[in-house]
Amino acid sequence: MLPGEQPLEHATRLAREKARAIRQQYPDDFVLGADTIVVVENQVLSKPRDAADATRMLGLLSGRSHRVITGVCLTGPQPSGKSFEEVRAEKTEVFVRTLSAEEIASYIATGEPMDKAGAYAIQGRASRWIPKIVGCYFNVVGLPVPLVSRMLREHGFDSELAG
Repeated sequence: MLPGEQPLEHATRLAREKARAIRQQYPDDFVLGADTIVVVENQVLSKPRDAADATRMLGLLSGRSHRVITGVCLTGPQPSGKSFEEVRAEKTEVFVRTLSAEEIASYIATGEPMDKAGAYAIQGRASRWIPKIVGCYFNVVGLPVPLVSRMLREHGFDSELAG
């Protein structure tokens, strides 16, 4: 995170940077950039560096709620010939039951948490630990599909996803 940057700003900045980087290669196309972060007590949890970092993250999440924030940036051409760039974010609150050290170690041994923000996959083995969410499930998986669909529709993109 940049100095003074809040978690929401961090997620949307990363999404914008990703979209802009790809848009340079494909200036005539729609480009979607997204970045998902996990926030607990105003601390941003990205992907774990190693098993010890995953253990630390899961320990922080155990027995409490946290926020999952996905920044989304859609950029593309407009009929006028100019391009547009729109950035939005989706926030979801996720509740995690209390986890034992053995449960955390066993989960990390599967390898599943190693490429996931916050060191867990709600759609995977960790699903059994999540008694409740408030907000968009797809956001926690990594892409808030309803938000993306709305953004595409608002910019005239006609597809099954946007419909």
